[in-house]
Amino acid sequence: MSRPTIGVLALQGDVREHLTALAAADAAAGPVRRPEELAGLDGLVIPGGESTTISKLAVLFGVMEPLRAAIRAGLPVYGSCAGLIMLADKILDPRSGQETFGGIDMIVRRNAFGRQNESFEASVEVAGVEGGPVEGVFIRAPWVESVGAQAQVLAEYGGHIVAVRQGNAMATSFHPELTGDHRVHELFVAAVRAAG
Repeated sequence: MSRPTIGVLALQGDVREHLTALAAADAAAGPVRRPEELAGLDGLVIPGGESTTISKLAVLFGVMEPLRAAIRAGLPVYGSCAGLIMLADKILDPRSGQETFGGIDMIVRRNAFGRQNESFEASVEVAGVEGGPVEGVFIRAPWVESVGAQAQVLAEYGGHIVAVRQGNAMATSFHPELTGDHRVHELFVAAVRAAG
């Protein structure tokens, strides 16, 4: 698979930035809003944004159950920030009625690094990413409280897990798509190619 087709869930959040990063990582990228748009994808990105809003819109647009099924069936998926929350099997502090797609055996804490005005950037060493640390943009970012036996920790920051991988699913607490450094997306695109 030379140039995989990777969708970006375009319900809410920083969709355009992920499309740009995926194109730079040599993937054919396009927005996904409806269940039928999942067909033919080699992978999917769940962008940052607001996890409760993404959850509600996924139900409203009819993609919650089809996406859960696709992830269970092995569709490669990557989530950043709110996307990490959406890929968690359990949220420690969910809003009332909040659902996730699941896919990674982890427990996450929403807004763990603080509120909007406490957002920050930091250098993060990510396993599998060559060339030194990546700049992580943490905006009301979650962290991973714990992972199950099948999940692999890819990065920690400040004593907390901020990047994980399990099977074909990968997630980061931070936003690599906002930095112009496309190495995390390159890592995901390589995983999509390997899964194909």
